[in-house]
Amino acid sequence: MAAVTPDEHERQQDGHCRARVNLRPAAARPFGAAARAALKDTLFPDDPFRGLGGMPPARRAWRVARYFVPALDWSAGYSAASFWYDLLAGVTIANLSIPYATLAGIPPVIGLYSCFVPPLVYAVMGSSRNLGVGPVATSSLLVASIVGGKVRASDDQRLYTQLVFTSAFFTGVLQAALGLLRLGILVDFMSRPAITGFMGGTAIVIMLQQLKGFLGMTHFTTKTDIVSVLRYIFHNTHQWQWQSTVLGVCFLIFLVFTEQVRRRRPKLFWVSAMSPLLVVVVGCVFSFLIKGHKHGIPIVGTLKRGINPSSISQLKFQPEYVGVAMKAGFVSGMLALAEGVAVGRSFAAMKNERIDGNKEMVAFGLMNLIGSFTSCYITTGAFSKTAVNYHAGCRTAMSNAVMSVCMALVLVALAPLFRHTPLVALAAIITSSMLGLVKHREIRRLYEVDKADFAVCAAALLGVVFSTMITGLGVAVAISVLRALLHVARPSTSKLGRVSCGSGAGAGAADDDHAFCDVAQYPGAATAPGILVLQVAGSPVCFANAEYLRERIARWVEDEEKAVAGEDLLYVVLDIGGVTAIDSPGIEMLREVHGELERKGMKMAVTNPRMAVAEKLVLSGLAELVGESWMFLSNGDAVAACRYTLQGSKHGGVPPV
Repeated sequence: MAAVTPDEHERQQDGHCRARVNLRPAAARPFGAAARAALKDTLFPDDPFRGLGGMPPARRAWRVARYFVPALDWSAGYSAASFWYDLLAGVTIANLSIPYATLAGIPPVIGLYSCFVPPLVYAVMGSSRNLGVGPVATSSLLVASIVGGKVRASDDQRLYTQLVFTSAFFTGVLQAALGLLRLGILVDFMSRPAITGFMGGTAIVIMLQQLKGFLGMTHFTTKTDIVSVLRYIFHNTHQWQWQSTVLGVCFLIFLVFTEQVRRRRPKLFWVSAMSPLLVVVVGCVFSFLIKGHKHGIPIVGTLKRGINPSSISQLKFQPEYVGVAMKAGFVSGMLALAEGVAVGRSFAAMKNERIDGNKEMVAFGLMNLIGSFTSCYITTGAFSKTAVNYHAGCRTAMSNAVMSVCMALVLVALAPLFRHTPLVALAAIITSSMLGLVKHREIRRLYEVDKADFAVCAAALLGVVFSTMITGLGVAVAISVLRALLHVARPSTSKLGRVSCGSGAGAGAADDDHAFCDVAQYPGAATAPGILVLQVAGSPVCFANAEYLRERIARWVEDEEKAVAGEDLLYVVLDIGGVTAIDSPGIEMLREVHGELERKGMKMAVTNPRMAVAEKLVLSGLAELVGESWMFLSNGDAVAACRYTLQGSKHGGVPPV
């Protein structure tokens, strides 16, 4: 190394003293203040009530009311022009009231009831201006599979229907409680790949179930796995009715054709939206004229006229039934929440809007609670209705209220006219709506981008198709949770080097022109002799990963010592800016690392600890052990200080730090 003149040494000393401006950890906050801040960040990240303190009581109450009842917010500036858009959208999505009640094993009229009361509730309480609500296929079949394990609809239709109503009650309780307690984070454990696989598998299962209608069969297996369904179908060929098959294929071709028209010409969305109603009307007329029920075309049968009767007295809370009702309600409720919130957020993003997941949970919970009292079963945000609602130009949730009024008119005046509806027409409508739920392009993208996400998706899909819906969903969620735990238990660590990120590259470049990056990603990153910079990124340091991190740091040090044979490794800089929290085992791990490095004659420096981490380092005494002068704002400051100290130790007269 070239000799350093006294003047040059003085300039270096001044510059590096400035670089060594250390981060002195803030004084520890009182426990109450820290707990309140953490609770606020966890439950109210958007801080909706900020600024209320300076408002008059009346204005404060109005703002709180607008927060909890979104209809008060959008109705304030509602105009006649907006109403006409909502009227068109509401009438259009009313035609998409697909009879999923048959999937749930309950009378079709209950599906119509569920498109009347719940949308009214959502129009008042929902935060999404695009979401169309109603029964959905996945939740319908899931409820049927769970409740059917206790009571079969074919054995006791009345008791079965009562248990379905009771499951809707528990769904509402769960969803409303999660929303009020702001525990939407629980739904996040149902990852998007898991939902994609589950919905794809469920769509396949539902299409297999529709073979009963396409083949005109009067009896069908209660099992849902593909092997049992196909075995039953081919062992009961004597039930097949070719008339239903021909009619069903014609309806399905028409429905698929109208969907292709909508995809190629989005402005003709109404063609696809009106096609289910047209199929039902044509099927009713055709069946009536030829007396289809006498010629191998089963029909729906009598539909009661009138709006929803009360079902409060029908809820079953007896010990022998409450268990299965709670299971069906909670499992289907969690799935419905994840599906509804995901659909709402997707379409809100298209308009640069946002929805509050916790408000949506409360809205879903209330509409299922009130629905369970008015002869409705589980409802949530439906993708097909939402897509049509969006393309129809809806402006607010008023479109759901319009749909509800349309369904009331059908129930009061038109319901008996649909008694001749062929079951195969309903099967064709359901099948056509399921085709889009097998998202093969997204599954292929998952395989190309992230094999772990693909494994989650595949586990859900195959579990549903070859076993049961509960098995598929459970396996997918378990894999997702395990993966999340592995991210915590095995956080990433990396060796950092300096990379030029500005035009001032060179020996005299300022520190602002450089960044410290992973040397594995940037092989040309420069490292300082005798100094090792390590980064612990994106995870808390806790009991689950403390031992792993200690061993990983020790390995980095050993590898660096071998790599720089002939030169001593004197400084190890730990970048913990990405560490979100630290507990006692994590602190003890850092203490052990400091001791091991000290025994080897090395010095440990710490850079950029977050406030919560810095507080614990101070309270535990680790900051004092390391030395507050060895805690820095940035890696550049730490490396500059280490180099200055190293240089000073080689030229007497400059005391080591």
